[in-house]
Amino acid sequence: MEFEKALDLIRQIPDFPKPGILFLDITPILSDSSAFAAIVSKMSESLADVESIAGIEARGFILGSALANSAGMGFIPFRKKGKLPYQTFGAKYGLEYGDDEIEVHVDAFKNGERVLIVDDVLATGGTLLAAIELAERCGAIPARVLVLLEIADLNGRAKIQEKYPDIEILALKRT
Repeated sequence: MEFEKALDLIRQIPDFPKPGILFLDITPILSDSSAFAAIVSKMSESLADVESIAGIEARGFILGSALANSAGMGFIPFRKKGKLPYQTFGAKYGLEYGDDEIEVHVDAFKNGERVLIVDDVLATGGTLLAAIELAERCGAIPARVLVLLEIADLNGRAKIQEKYPDIEILALKRT
């Protein structure tokens, strides 16, 4: 399947998880093997000079681990608070619809390791800002952020670039 046709499978769910939020559902892509392969193939164009791939729970896990597997790289999970079994660093962040916290194991990255951080959607930027902060606290160098979708009107890109101007931000589709 062509990449653009794969993107056409994304469906919009109004008022989820709460009124006023338009949820962009990628599960139709995930359930279509040729669409999923097209997305992972396109994402693989973003791997120059990175040594590992990190993904944010939950859909960033799916995209990031598939990409890491296809590239023969390791995968590091950023998980919701309380889900990792070893010592962690945590970072709180705001969402369009509340607050949350993610964590990563303190030894998740090698010192100086260049990492690609993957998530499904860049909206307000809070989750990605937290992930970047955590990667740096572990001694990694966040080389770039890669998302499937960016909701440009929510200005997440600007918030990330203001704090981290040297981190490249790539979105496969901007809405």
